[in-house]
Amino acid sequence: MQLVRQKGKSRTKIACLALGLGAALLASGCASEGGDAGHPGAQAAKKGPAGALAGYSEQLKQAETARLAAVKKWGLAKPPLLAPEAPAVKPKITNRPGFETDGGDSLPPVFTTVPTKDKIVFLTIDDGAEKDPTFLKMMQELRIPYSAFLSDYLVKNDHEYFKKMQGLGVTLNNHTLKHRYMPALSYDEQRKEICDQQDKIGQWAGKRPRLFRPPYGNYNEDTLKAAQSCGIQAAPLWAEEAFTDHMEWREWDRDLHPGDIILTHFRGREDWNGTMPDMVRQVMKVITDKGYAVARLEDYV
Repeated sequence: MQLVRQKGKSRTKIACLALGLGAALLASGCASEGGDAGHPGAQAAKKGPAGALAGYSEQLKQAETARLAAVKKWGLAKPPLLAPEAPAVKPKITNRPGFETDGGDSLPPVFTTVPTKDKIVFLTIDDGAEKDPTFLKMMQELRIPYSAFLSDYLVKNDHEYFKKMQGLGVTLNNHTLKHRYMPALSYDEQRKEICDQQDKIGQWAGKRPRLFRPPYGNYNEDTLKAAQSCGIQAAPLWAEEAFTDHMEWREWDRDLHPGDIILTHFRGREDWNGTMPDMVRQVMKVITDKGYAVARLEDYV
């Protein structure tokens, strides 16, 4: 690691690195140079660069030990690969060819893959029917990032579950009020489905979504116009879908590609032959065996 020396700020920079260690594995870091004076990393920084580096190295070892213990605890076949640092500048997202409407680049882009050369994929989870606390604990301990796309009729009776998820670093995105087939609706009906869900998530989660996924992946130009009118910036679809016992593939080669978005759902034994932790074990085996890591979608879009 190279020290950053800018007018005496090298110590603070190291402290920030140490403070952000746990969050770094979730693709986040220090928000400011202040830090927590009582934190071991901050204390190490007071001892000079060598002490700070030693403290940081020790925390790295402890974090990796905890992660490997979680891999064993949750029955993963292999430790997940760690994603590279998020880009300082997000890549430009454009429509996937053939997925655009007549509105073209003036509307939120519809895409299945994020432009990147890194061997990373993005895990996204739809709807919100299953609210398994074991899943939350598993993903927290394994430090696997994911994004949620929520429909109001499925989450409205248990906002606390998804607020806890949000508190663990998961972004809550828009998947409409009632999960209707959007192209069959008028513009005003589509706008209600999308914009009212924007308002609802903003009210109970404290932040309006930037991303929207149309139910079933079906949309028309009115869908994108309605979404744009209430603050949606992009409409990610998916390249693969994960189940408890198999993957479904959009592309002819039935393989992962850098930047692919993977879809799965909040489902349990009533819908699947297994649980959400079973799905995680299956999809992570595929991802890891193919040499990919899971990154956080919102760091790139």
